[in-house]
Amino acid sequence: MPKPKTISNFKQQHRPESGFFASWLANKKVFAIIALVFLLLILVPLAKNYNRKRIVEKEIADIQQEIAEFEAKNRDLKEMVDYLQSDQSLEEQARLNMGMKKPGETVAVIQGDAFGTVMVEAARPASLPNWQKWWQYFVN
Repeated sequence: MPKPKTISNFKQQHRPESGFFASWLANKKVFAIIALVFLLLILVPLAKNYNRKRIVEKEIADIQQEIAEFEAKNRDLKEMVDYLQSDQSLEEQARLNMGMKKPGETVAVIQGDAFGTVMVEAARPASLPNWQKWWQYFVN
């Protein structure tokens, strides 16, 4: 008859070997260091991805701002084109550049200095040394 296995015999037969690796994992400090290394291996790529995401979001915001500026400029140019294609603009350009007039109007052309503008040149003082210029500036 076979010998019955007791619990103590079972524990003795299936006891894990206490080798080098098992003793390292049993040490709390070593286990904490290994866990920290794995944590760093996970967090470093996450931090890089977060940084890339932030850079891309900033570029998107800058490009959207440029788009808004271009759209505003485009609206202004469309308004200018609409005005230049209007009859009012055509009439204004004909009056200013070609001297045209409506029936019943009289055109008066004013030439050069008809307003009596006289250009007066200030008399320049003789070339004085710099210290005399400063003296005149503060005293006079």
